[in-house]
Amino acid sequence: MTETQQGALSAAEGPGRDRGPVPVGSHDPPDGQEAAVLLEQARTSVDPELRRAVGSLPTSIRRIARHHFGWEHGDGTPAAGNTGKAIRPALVLAAAAALGGHRTTAVRAAAAVELVHNFTLLHDDVMDRDTTRRHRPTAWAVFGDAAAVLVGDSLQALAHRLLADDPHPASSSAAARLADCVVELCEGQHADTAMERRSPDGITLDEVLLMAEAKTGALLGCACALGALYAGADDADVEALDAFGREAGLAFQFIDDVIGIWGDPGRTGKPAGADLMARKKSLPVVAALTSGTPAAAELAELYRLPYRDGDLERTVLAVERAGGRDWAQQQAADRMARALDHLSRAVPDPGAAGGLLSLAEFVTRRSM
Repeated sequence: MTETQQGALSAAEGPGRDRGPVPVGSHDPPDGQEAAVLLEQARTSVDPELRRAVGSLPTSIRRIARHHFGWEHGDGTPAAGNTGKAIRPALVLAAAAALGGHRTTAVRAAAAVELVHNFTLLHDDVMDRDTTRRHRPTAWAVFGDAAAVLVGDSLQALAHRLLADDPHPASSSAAARLADCVVELCEGQHADTAMERRSPDGITLDEVLLMAEAKTGALLGCACALGALYAGADDADVEALDAFGREAGLAFQFIDDVIGIWGDPGRTGKPAGADLMARKKSLPVVAALTSGTPAAAELAELYRLPYRDGDLERTVLAVERAGGRDWAQQQAADRMARALDHLSRAVPDPGAAGGLLSLAEFVTRRSM
């Protein structure tokens, strides 16, 4: 492992403003039940707002959006599909509650964040050529590229309209923050696609970490910050919640990338190794490429050529032998430690922070 990798594994240390970190053992380790309740509550609260928003779209676009959310099949017949885990809306509502606000007042903000998330999914599926999501055909695979992109654009517009129409005093600040987040998301996605065209030995860990923060950490941070805004929190606490979400988002991305290579397609709903076949520079891959090991040289050689049948197993083994899997898992733990440090500054009471802690544990302890 290189010095850069070892440095990246170090936990960030630093004192809070004048509040100590959450004491070890002060909060019972989540068993997933509390997170499941929070996610179900978020779905129940936010789903009507999502359906109202999507229902306002023109008929042709609405049909594609309803397919994407799992409410209809491609032929327009009703479906009892899964709209997703609702992690981001749950973070908005949990952050509002943690800082003394009321979950109900932040429902529109939570729905806006979920609409932006789904805008990114629609566009990502087109760019990545993913044909399945949540065990269903993706929108572009059914309706075509242009339709999927335009529906994604429409969902982003709906998100901003939800906040513009919200009478809550924090809605204006929330709208500005969400708009900035969308720009950062686009920056991260652009960096990701640009990396695909670059030589496998020309990508640094710093670059891929910045890309991952923009693509994934930014929206989770924004979700937490919006909840804090709707609770009337001060600027310092809003920023601490944003930092908490960003670090938890990076931990999520590390685990997601590991699952993308070594996960069970029956659980993930996506083919195993799809990113490797597309020669994407995911976090474990870049860690492996920069490890300076013989396996790194083998991986770079594989990545210089288009994917060929039979290459997948060899590529997976090269990433693992070069330390990519272990590094990503260690990084996920490190990022969670940083996230909890930020959270303790804004919400020093472990009881009040419990919902956010449970959700953060949930997103980083998913089964493969």
